[in-house]
Amino acid sequence: MIKQFLIAVVLLVTVSGFSQDGGTASPYSFYGIGNQQFRGTSENRSMGGLSTFSDSLHLNVVNPAALGRLRFVTFTFGASHTELTSKDNTLEDNASATSIDYFAFGFPLTKKLGVGFGLMPFTSVGYRINGDVDETVNRFSGRGGLNRVYLSAGYEVFKGLTVGGSANYNFGNIQNESLRTQENVELGTLERNRSDLSGLTLDFGAQYERLISNDLTLSASVGYTPGTTISSDNTRSIASVNFNDEGQTNPVDEREIDVADTDFNFPSSVTLGLGVGQKNKWFLGGEYTRKSSSDFTNRSFEIDNVTFEDASQFRLGGFYVPKYNSVTSYLQRITYRAGLRYEESGTIIDNEDINEFGISFGLGLPAGRLFSNANLGIEYGQRGTTNAGLVEETFFNFFLSFSLNDIWFQKTKFN
Repeated sequence: MIKQFLIAVVLLVTVSGFSQDGGTASPYSFYGIGNQQFRGTSENRSMGGLSTFSDSLHLNVVNPAALGRLRFVTFTFGASHTELTSKDNTLEDNASATSIDYFAFGFPLTKKLGVGFGLMPFTSVGYRINGDVDETVNRFSGRGGLNRVYLSAGYEVFKGLTVGGSANYNFGNIQNESLRTQENVELGTLERNRSDLSGLTLDFGAQYERLISNDLTLSASVGYTPGTTISSDNTRSIASVNFNDEGQTNPVDEREIDVADTDFNFPSSVTLGLGVGQKNKWFLGGEYTRKSSSDFTNRSFEIDNVTFEDASQFRLGGFYVPKYNSVTSYLQRITYRAGLRYEESGTIIDNEDINEFGISFGLGLPAGRLFSNANLGIEYGQRGTTNAGLVEETFFNFFLSFSLNDIWFQKTKFN
């Protein structure tokens, strides 16, 4: 496990460069700071993003209070692949994207206190759009996103109640390009905008469990993210360009344009969750999140046809294990997960709400010694609408993760 930990540290340092160029191929990632990339571990995503449930084996990186229940040293990492179909009233296009989703490490310091840290791509920008208007051709593209490094701690106040908090350092850059060319005009115009984002955010959480019968346990959770601002260092350039034989642009006259640095409002949010289940057997729960995304501001340019309002998210999911300690059947030790979600993003384009829903399924496969496991999942969903000339997206997300467990700092009784 120590060797795995050292490998994890190296990956934590190097993964941020990879995550900037992947993760999404959605034109809706143009708005705000991109599409939200992180929705929890593969275990959470297989249950519709549900984070109310926690145990002593798996990392719950959404609610830091779950670290108060951790009893094993745990390292987890995950990746995903997206197949995306976008269509409007006349055209249809396909795209795909692959990304590393997270690296996270947690361990108990005492029987009541657990700590964790990790790195994840938090939002992602990635799109290419071609548009023709009469004799004018417009090409728009963007890439980048926001990454997050976090340090968390969770503490068991008394039996059944845990509280926790996370400090997150957010960093990354978003780059947008627009190219305009016109028939019978030798030179085109290329505009580049770049925003380098950085800043701290905080998360707080609490979880409570109580037996309500001999077999059933009631679980409740709350999470709160206070609103804050992160800095955006903005640059812009405009160039006249021509094209070589391969269709690539060659700047002829490029000029830097002064543009003010800004503060980006990171919205506050509140999440409430409730669930019921039987220990080591099954769980069913629901969550609601309210996010103050009406406080969103554009980074360095105004968009006339877009407004933001508060966002809402609804999640329902759970799992089932036929017999977690079976010694005769591997299939009975598999964890079967399912869930669904519906999200009102708070983004309104041409008076149309951009909403999203998804339905997911997953498997937790026991692997190796102790309670390590591999997790597979798939999600089908839709985003957007074809109304008002907009784009409707249909996506399949495939995700994979590994959760590795070990015991450290255990005193031996015999030499």
